[in-house]
Amino acid sequence: MTEPIWSWTAARIAGAVRRREVSAREVTEAHLARLDEVNPALNAVTARCDDEALAAADAVDSAMAAGLDSATLAGVPVTIKENHDVAGQATPNGVPGFADVVAPADAPLVTNLRRAGAVVIGRTNTPEFSYRWHTDNPLRGATINPWTAARTPGGSSGGAASSLAMGIGAIAHGNDLGGSIRYPAYCCGLIGLRPTQGRVPAFNHSAPAERPPVLQMMSVQGPLTRTVDDARLALDAMAAASSWDPHHVPAPTRLAARSGPPRAAIATGPVTPAAEVRAALDQAAAHLEAGGYEVTAHEPPELERMVELWTGLLFAEMRVSGLAQLRSMASPALNSIVDAYQTDVPDIDLGGFIELLSTRLTVLRRWTRLFETYDVVVMPVSAELAIAPAEDASSAQRCREILHAQTCLVAMNVLGLPSVAVPTGVAADRTPVGVQIVADRFREDRALDAAEAIERATGPLTERLWSPS
Repeated sequence: MTEPIWSWTAARIAGAVRRREVSAREVTEAHLARLDEVNPALNAVTARCDDEALAAADAVDSAMAAGLDSATLAGVPVTIKENHDVAGQATPNGVPGFADVVAPADAPLVTNLRRAGAVVIGRTNTPEFSYRWHTDNPLRGATINPWTAARTPGGSSGGAASSLAMGIGAIAHGNDLGGSIRYPAYCCGLIGLRPTQGRVPAFNHSAPAERPPVLQMMSVQGPLTRTVDDARLALDAMAAASSWDPHHVPAPTRLAARSGPPRAAIATGPVTPAAEVRAALDQAAAHLEAGGYEVTAHEPPELERMVELWTGLLFAEMRVSGLAQLRSMASPALNSIVDAYQTDVPDIDLGGFIELLSTRLTVLRRWTRLFETYDVVVMPVSAELAIAPAEDASSAQRCREILHAQTCLVAMNVLGLPSVAVPTGVAADRTPVGVQIVADRFREDRALDAAEAIERATGPLTERLWSPS
């Protein structure tokens, strides 16, 4: 039976559109029909762009007819998270008070995707202020994990992950301050790439002020995809230069490999992983060995200290920039989560803040030296399987336990290192499970190569979701 267009990879769509085997309009219509079919049960896409998407698809088809066939994402349907600007649309970030904040222009990443020929078909759900491990908010409601409603789709890019897993779009935009690309990818059986800090330009024209320094240092934009090859395509498009982001680094997305077989360090991290997570690490190690990697058990340095840096720097900044607004506009559920974190993170003065920033460089240096020996480090995304919906707001104690389980996840944001979540299989209760692969700065290629070695053995996980038998 012919595979439906909505199930095609981004690479297959772009190739077929460039060769004029299928029109961009046909592709867009197929994905909008898929949205009609599955989104009512998911609540993953929260704002549609039908008319704009069809017009953009027609423009792609006109360009192909004129022989302008160099677009790397020609006709590829994409979604953009509701915390990132799309011209003429609201950027509510899950907050009812921001529902009328309309973007005057596209964010640079959206501009880059459009220039590559991608077609924006919709906007995806996020928790309030993009702040939780679960995607729910008073403005749009909760998003459902398509594998099982008993598990969260993740946060904060839960709408992006849920929709992509069910074939709404071939690439989903996400962003990652503490795991918000990788955790939803983990929960929904996808590839989730957190690029190096500075790799993908970021700027919201709708923002009333610049992001404060710690957010600038730790938050990145990146793709969720169903295959590693599509993650490479998405990164190439997203990473194009933009004068709107002075931090952007125009580094090549593929660099020379070193001589000899690649080396991978396998680490469980400081938190004892659940049996399913331990099995995923073992499975990833076996797949990498079969793919020609030298695999060694090795625990990287300072992971717990990195979480202390993440919480200390982030909350010190929040207390002087943004916390009062969040408190006044957030729901009781989000305020309870903030309370739980605030209790564990002491106030620090300017001297303490500077000390944390200085320590960050010391730790980054140790990791940089580690990558002289290893091409990649393979670790858990989380020490637990995906949590139940709203479990992060169930109690202060459970909130803290979940953050502790995400030690390996949030640690990468402190150092600005690239990391890719890749699925390894499905647990007995239909919960996806996988690992994350970390590489040196601007070596997303190494992380993606290792992810591809795992993907070759497991296959794209979402195919099992569409055909459970």
